[in-house]
Amino acid sequence: MQIKGHLAIVTGGGSGLGAATARHLAALGAEVAIFDFDMARGAAVAAETGGRAYQVDVSDAAQVGENIAQAVEDAGGQLRAVVNCAGIGLAARVVNRDGTPSTDLFERVIRVNLIGSFNVMAHGAAVMQALDPLTGGERGVVINTSSAAWQDGQVGQAAYAASKGGISALCLPAARDFARSGIRCMAIAPGLFRTPMMETLPEETTAAITANIPFPARLGDPAEYALMVAQIIENPYLNGTTIRLDGATRLPPK
Repeated sequence: MQIKGHLAIVTGGGSGLGAATARHLAALGAEVAIFDFDMARGAAVAAETGGRAYQVDVSDAAQVGENIAQAVEDAGGQLRAVVNCAGIGLAARVVNRDGTPSTDLFERVIRVNLIGSFNVMAHGAAVMQALDPLTGGERGVVINTSSAAWQDGQVGQAAYAASKGGISALCLPAARDFARSGIRCMAIAPGLFRTPMMETLPEETTAAITANIPFPARLGDPAEYALMVAQIIENPYLNGTTIRLDGATRLPPK
């Protein structure tokens, strides 16, 4: 599917992987709608890319549906791509130091990362299903963000790993659900990337982290994630699976 001339929604588009994706898709000719909980950040990237920004809590299904409808109306175009980058990375052990289960944190992470991705995917696909098919019968593509942690979850990452594992597990059944409508569903599982969270770490901590990455022995560049998004959109035979984008790293327990 060609990117140029189509509407793409990028959640979490105000920073990190989402911002890089918004910039790259806009450079390739897409009209980009940025969904972000932080409106100021989203608006800044929208101004840079010539797109539009919407303040959205992805865990709120009604809010997601309303903003997708508004973004489609504002663009006056066809929604052909949805990229879910919104998420949170709160950490806690299953049982806290005071002996209490970390249930509240677990529920919050699942609600934002997993249910939030489902909300945007479902509402986006509902819009795509009503479109005329492109050459080859394709109507659109949904790309969700998993994580290397879905297979290599570290200490304190039970909630995060479970949310990202759910995203990977969603991929195939969603692709099968959407097949009759010509909509693809893929997931990307990034490893260790140079995001705002990583950039706040001390240099020695970053060095210890990158020591576990075989090649290239460095943090991933968000632009490389964005490149993978574009490649998935343009390759119609990529469907129903998760691609690890991690420089062959496997995360240690800690």
